[in-house]
Amino acid sequence: MTVRVRLFAMLRERAGANEVELDLPDGARVADAIARLGDVAQGLPLVMAVNREYAPEDQVLDAGDELALIPP
Repeated sequence: MTVRVRLFAMLRERAGANEVELDLPDGARVADAIARLGDVAQGLPLVMAVNREYAPEDQVLDAGDELALIPP
């Protein structure tokens, strides 16, 4: 499944883009998407939102979801 990840502040600078698309397996969670980003998100505290609603790291993602990652 494909998930769109919006990146803000330092994440955007590290990635060189304000959003990326990730291909994740069905049943993937927010934490899996963050792990897939590797060095881009490593070591940063994050606030996460799925489809504009705050979300925990263990929330399951669905195809087409928008995940926003915001460093506080």
